[in-house]
Amino acid sequence: QLQASGGGLVQAGGSLRLSCAASGLTFSSHAMAWFRQAPGKEREFVAAISRRSGFTGYTDSVKGRFTISLDNAKNTVYLQMNSLKPEDTAVYYCAADSNVIVSTMRLSSQYDYWGQGTLVTVSS
Repeated sequence: QLQASGGGLVQAGGSLRLSCAASGLTFSSHAMAWFRQAPGKEREFVAAISRRSGFTGYTDSVKGRFTISLDNAKNTVYLQMNSLKPEDTAVYYCAADSNVIVSTMRLSSQYDYWGQGTLVTVSS
């Protein structure tokens, strides 16, 4: 139900836009999020957005550089990533859930639906 794409290799300071096409769920009822997992590390929260609850949130390390957005017409959630750093290298996953609220948006356990992941590699 979630298909992520847009990853690739980019130099530090560059930009990428990740896409996550959703089917079988609607943005009016589901919060959408991006998580990432670097080699040897646990999956961590990156950003989330909920049209129903009216929140948008980011982890501190990406604030001011990443932007999460929704395109209702395409049923797609985007993650625009600017000023990329080598420490942003990871597999990025999109996730969705109908019960996430602002206080739980950072918890991967709260999300029932996951995409397959797309690899982002930032070279120094």
